[in-house]
Amino acid sequence: MGPLSGYRVLEVAGLGPGPFAAMLLSDLGAEVLRIDRPDAVAAGGGQSPHLNFMNRGRPSVGIDLKHPDGRQLVLELVERADALIEGFRPGVMERLGLGPEPCQARNPRLVYGRMTGFGQDGPLAHTAGHDINYVALAGALDAIGRRGQPPTPPLNLLGDFGGGGVFLVLGLVCALLERERSGQGQVVDAAMVDGVAVLSTVLHSLRLFPDFWSPERGTNLLDSGAPFYDVYETADGRYVSVGAIEPQFYAALLKKLELPPSAVATQNDRATWPAQKERIAAVFRTRTRDEWCALLEGEDVCFAPVLSPEEATAHAHNAARATFVEVEGAVQPAPAPRFSRTPGRVAGPARAPGADTDAALGAWGVAADRLASLHASGALAAADAGT
Repeated sequence: MGPLSGYRVLEVAGLGPGPFAAMLLSDLGAEVLRIDRPDAVAAGGGQSPHLNFMNRGRPSVGIDLKHPDGRQLVLELVERADALIEGFRPGVMERLGLGPEPCQARNPRLVYGRMTGFGQDGPLAHTAGHDINYVALAGALDAIGRRGQPPTPPLNLLGDFGGGGVFLVLGLVCALLERERSGQGQVVDAAMVDGVAVLSTVLHSLRLFPDFWSPERGTNLLDSGAPFYDVYETADGRYVSVGAIEPQFYAALLKKLELPPSAVATQNDRATWPAQKERIAAVFRTRTRDEWCALLEGEDVCFAPVLSPEEATAHAHNAARATFVEVEGAVQPAPAPRFSRTPGRVAGPARAPGADTDAALGAWGVAADRLASLHASGALAAADAGT
């Protein structure tokens, strides 16, 4: 049983950071009920819905939030929930009659989590956007990339998941802890711009030291400017990563590479970096990635191969720690972080939208005759009922 066992969460289905947050909560033991729209139920979730890993661990029910009976049902479920999460633009849930006020009127202890890109207020609050826009506005994207190249989007890891879903979960858990003292719920406004800004705290600190940090991307310690903190191509066209920031680690790396140790003395002299990088790059091109792994893995040189997602699942270290698990034949990341007494677990594979409508609502206390009435009115959409 995970550390959040006993908590009940309603997830109003959305995209990206919302489902990711719900997955984390489920992985850590919370009972999460996913509410999908009728059109999602009708679409069926594709040919292999169980491979949508972010939807794992929680049942899906189809509820029409535009139907008055559907809205009433959600408010009844709110009475039995500890938290609710939604990821619509500001005002959408209010227009549905499911904003914080009516929900907390039904359950004053409810923690109401709101996931947006720009936040619930401000000039851009109602503007459409995606991860790349939020990372850009927070000032992080400008610093990511190589010298002389435009900024490089860091997939959607930084905004959607790091600055979004993780911060939403942090806010929910903090609000639930505070509720133990006050007895009252509250609204959590999790904005990706805010989260990315916090993740960029060290960058905003470093930029105040112009002798140490240059505004030109790709010229600094952590952005591929330094020869001892970069990725290098190997003889077989693959890559390895080096992060030998401390002098003792850089000295050990140079020794393994059979390069002169004198470079350690000028390690932080930016004028020497291009030449140092060329020498290191030339050496790494003399062997394959796996040959470098045989020589450097496990040594105190701050080294790791650049693995594909498929390779990462099979790496010996990840296998030893069970960093990846197999759920119904599909290998995927295991829950994190780890707990000594109450470990998290994947509660089950992802379910097709609406696949559990009757069973899951029944488990939340909705009577069978009420379910029949809701189906008759069109408030419910159930994949298991063929609708």
